[in-house]
Amino acid sequence: MNNLIALAFAAFITENIILTQFLGICPFLGVSTKRKNALGMGFAVLFVMLISSSVTYLLYTFVLKTLSIEYMKTIVFILVIASLVQMVETFIKKVSPALYKALGIYLPLITTNCAVLGVALLNITKENNFVETVVYTTFIGLGFIFVMYIFSMLREKIDKAPVPKAFQGIPIALIVASILAVIFSRFGGII
Repeated sequence: MNNLIALAFAAFITENIILTQFLGICPFLGVSTKRKNALGMGFAVLFVMLISSSVTYLLYTFVLKTLSIEYMKTIVFILVIASLVQMVETFIKKVSPALYKALGIYLPLITTNCAVLGVALLNITKENNFVETVVYTTFIGLGFIFVMYIFSMLREKIDKAPVPKAFQGIPIALIVASILAVIFSRFGGII
């Protein structure tokens, strides 16, 4: 149990997919201008990440390893992720057309979001069992949502602040992101 708690903490804070592993930067910068959009993207990524990591773990363990074709993992994982993103996109379009429109091109880009593929591959590399895969992926996804939400709140405030013209937009966003990354990195010595 303590192992799972440490794994969850590490996934959420010290191995935060955005701020310490620098994966998923495209939606981080592209969709984080409004809190609602950041949360919508965050939950969509969490859902795809959790389902894809579970499915890819099972495929890797029971199919690819059994057939000794582990080298096919990246292609298989991408196919699984692409299929899941298609389902999520259809669901969001049906349930929340406003969110679907707000997420725009970033929703189909979850397919190529390196965070989703990265987590699936990290679970295999770390040799996590199925329970560890689910815990690790869930808390990586929650960490993604947490950082997206904090960043979107900061960006909303910054948009109203008197930022020098040269720093407006992405430059100030990158400066704020780097400060957040430094803050998150300070938690690395705890565990």
